[in-house]
Amino acid sequence: MELPKKRKRPNSTHPAETLPDSDGKVLELIKSKGDNAISRPLIRHGTNLPDPEITKSLKSLIARNLIKEVTNIHNKRSKHYIGVEFEPSKELTGGEWYTDGKLDVEFISILKSQCLKHIQMLKAATAEGISDSIHKSGLFKIKFGMNQIDDIVKVLVLEGEVEEVISTAQGDFSSVPFGRVCYRRRREVVVKTGAFSSMPCGVCPRISDCTPDGIISPITCTYMKKWLDF
Repeated sequence: MELPKKRKRPNSTHPAETLPDSDGKVLELIKSKGDNAISRPLIRHGTNLPDPEITKSLKSLIARNLIKEVTNIHNKRSKHYIGVEFEPSKELTGGEWYTDGKLDVEFISILKSQCLKHIQMLKAATAEGISDSIHKSGLFKIKFGMNQIDDIVKVLVLEGEVEEVISTAQGDFSSVPFGRVCYRRRREVVVKTGAFSSMPCGVCPRISDCTPDGIISPITCTYMKKWLDF
C-alpha cells in the first residue's frame, strides 16, 4: 500500500512572505516597476498606506537589502526606490554620461580629447578602432562602451574637429577595410591671405586726411567698401 505523498510546502523563502503586511505591499509595488523605480507619492497611491507606515516600511526594506534608493535626474527632489536586483534605467539616471545623477563633465572632456588624439595618431579609424586604441593605452581605469565613443565622435564631427569619410583602404585608410565608415581629423582649409592683408589704407595717398567723422573716412571710403566686399 502506497503511503500518501506529502504535500509540498509553499516556498517560505520569498521575501514578501516573511515580511509584515505593509512591508510586503510596498516591496511588491516597488519590484513591479522593474528598472524604472517609483517615488514615495506613487507608493502611497499604489498601496493606500499612510505616510508613517510607508516611511517605516521603506527603512525596513532598505535595512534588509531588498530595495535601494536611486536618483532620478528628472526629479532630484523626490526620492525613488527600486529593487536591489535591478539597475536603474537610462531614462532614470541619464545614461552613461551621468554619475550619481550629475553630468560627468570631466570624464566627457577627457574622453573627447583622447578620441581626438587617437584619431590623429591612427590617421583614419572606425569608432571600434578608436575605442580599441584608447583601451590599449591604459589611460582609463573605468570601462566605457561603444555607445559613448559613438556619441563623442558625433560631437567632434558636429564641431568640425573630425570628418566622417568612407575608407578607400589606401594610404591613410590602409588599416580600415574598403567601404567602411571611418573618421579622420578635418584638414585645415588654407586661405590665401594676400587680398585680405593688402588693405587700401596702406597705399592711400589721402590717409593723413582720413578721420572717422571727416569727409574722407573709412565709413564713406569706396575702396574700403570694395575691399570688405571681396
